[in-house]
Amino acid sequence: MKTRKMILSIILSLLVLVVAQILSQLIASIVILVKVPSFVTNIIAGILYVVFAYYLLKLLCEKYIKGDMSDYNIPAFKIELRWVAVAVLLPLIITVFYILFVPGSFEQNVLDFKSKLDLLSAGIFFTGLGAGIVEEMVFRGIMMRVIEKRFSKKIAVIVPSVLFGFVHIIGMGFNFLSCALVLIAGTMVGIMFSLIASETNSIWNSAIVHVFWNIIIIGGILWIGIEYNESSMFSYVLDSKSIFLTGGEFGIESSIVAVIGYVLVCVIARAEHKEI
Repeated sequence: MKTRKMILSIILSLLVLVVAQILSQLIASIVILVKVPSFVTNIIAGILYVVFAYYLLKLLCEKYIKGDMSDYNIPAFKIELRWVAVAVLLPLIITVFYILFVPGSFEQNVLDFKSKLDLLSAGIFFTGLGAGIVEEMVFRGIMMRVIEKRFSKKIAVIVPSVLFGFVHIIGMGFNFLSCALVLIAGTMVGIMFSLIASETNSIWNSAIVHVFWNIIIIGGILWIGIEYNESSMFSYVLDSKSIFLTGGEFGIESSIVAVIGYVLVCVIARAEHKEI
């Protein structure tokens, strides 16, 4: 694959992510005008996000890249039980570590039943399923494979992962140290997802890990950080002032604890994959 085509394919895949997100949220906002419950519109938005992204990426593959979706790590849906286990254990172990070993206090957000449904539906279907699956199709599907076709597997693992880390600091207004932590942690989690997708030749296994991470860590059930989060049902407010333990302004996803978790999963995936 020529460099120009690779670059344009990456740009177009990122554009698909943005367009699919905008379209899904636009339709959801129209649906809510006809008095459909907001938790239902959250579900609709999450499902449409995946559907729009999938078919737009399929169109990109067929009309421009000239390949089948399965050639770009997006085969028929199938997941391996070992990665389901990793998907559940990774965020749970990190959550339990903070609760047991890092001093802090629990605070409950007083919400009515409707607000709880809204939080859960958005966390599970949009932040979890929607963002988790679409980001994997783009970063560990199209992007990783076009780079691999132009260069090598190693470069295809590293470059999208650095970009994945970088997009998480765009427009956030973090200080320098927090930005550095997010870039490092984002790159490591990107490498983790990339190794899983590369080892299994499928984004579905990395997606299941991504989905569970999003639901458990940032899905609105329990927030762990240095401040109370009114967008979650429960908050565990950390007493620690160590930016490396708290993850700074981004939260525990960029903490040393999370990074260690990413590295351990990378070791597991790398042990299964001898080509990288």
